[in-house]
Amino acid sequence: MAASRDIQDERHPELVWGARTDVGHARPHNEDSYADVAPLFVVCDGMGGHEAGEVASAIAVNVIADEAPIALDDTALGAAVEAANQAVIGASAQGVGKEGMGCTATAVQIFGEKMAVAHVGDSRCYLLRAGQIVRITHDHSYVEELVDAGEITADEARVHPARSIITRALGSDPEMYADHFTLDVEKGDRIILCSDGLSSMIADEAIEDVALSCPTPQNCADALVQAALDAGGFDNVTVIVVDIARDAAVERHARQLARGAFSILLGMVGLMIAALVGFSLIVGKSWFVGSENGEVAIYKGIHGDFFGLNLYELTERTGVVVTDLPDATQKSLQEGIAAASEDDARATVDSYRSQIDIDRQKAADAEEAAASATHDEGAPTTANPTTPAPVTPQGETTDDAQAATAEQAGGEDRG
Repeated sequence: MAASRDIQDERHPELVWGARTDVGHARPHNEDSYADVAPLFVVCDGMGGHEAGEVASAIAVNVIADEAPIALDDTALGAAVEAANQAVIGASAQGVGKEGMGCTATAVQIFGEKMAVAHVGDSRCYLLRAGQIVRITHDHSYVEELVDAGEITADEARVHPARSIITRALGSDPEMYADHFTLDVEKGDRIILCSDGLSSMIADEAIEDVALSCPTPQNCADALVQAALDAGGFDNVTVIVVDIARDAAVERHARQLARGAFSILLGMVGLMIAALVGFSLIVGKSWFVGSENGEVAIYKGIHGDFFGLNLYELTERTGVVVTDLPDATQKSLQEGIAAASEDDARATVDSYRSQIDIDRQKAADAEEAAASATHDEGAPTTANPTTPAPVTPQGETTDDAQAATAEQAGGEDRG
């Protein structure tokens, strides 16, 4: 039988608990009994066989629950356990159950920051605080006496052939007395009560490990019982786990804060997802013209990065050499020239090709013109010879000049 969830009583909001009991793998029936009626928690492990052990443990649990004090008083809680002893003995004498039946009893009552403990037998109570577990009860058993004497270790006691010999229990001695004491507890403490079906199967260190790994009392109780079963389950096993929680109002406020923080976080995540989706849609529809290894290239996306992740992908190298373009265009390509679409990007590249072709044609024409001019300046010049016209003295006519010439010639002949 096991509680399906953690239990909390409105009259004791500082306590949260869970419990589980199991017959184990070897016993034909379960002789354990327990009570979890906050602030009282009790585990009793019956002895005497069928129709004996379970009867004794049930009687003891009921009497302890009826006789437990209503306020913190470990002496009165011990007296309740001793009353249970008398009830088990009386029942046997009246033919209820079997002669010689008996049981252990480990009971605690928690009031605020104090816990009363009453104990008989080898069931146990542990306190887990700040990550460390401490056993706060002392077994009334033969093997515990051997451990106290230093003759065996605690690990050896768990597997000792005489480990089932109990030196003090309910049901046999009318003069039996219970150990009882009070200790301080703190918010955040975890209390574990168990029958020896747990403590005889796994070491205290393993109990600590399981208790530390479980977030809730019920989860812890289930896990501890399962650990005992996995280790062999040679006995009935019962576990009660009680957490001393923080103040109920503080706890509620903390839960509200946690829910609020979770809602904010959820909203932020939603906004981030929406932003990323919207951003990805924008990126997926964006284009730009840039450069890639000295060539004009077409890119899909946005020129830039997000936490080192490029927001674009190269779709085409165009073969247009960047250095063939004007310096201003080269600089713009380094920063990325946005395009409305892929076709728009291609149109931009085509305009660059056209401009380069025009510039090249202009350069070729200029070069041809320069070469022609150089050829004209270097060629020789040809002119026709002319006979100089006779110089005519000023005031003379041509006829006079001719007559004078003839007369000069005749005088020379005469001489």
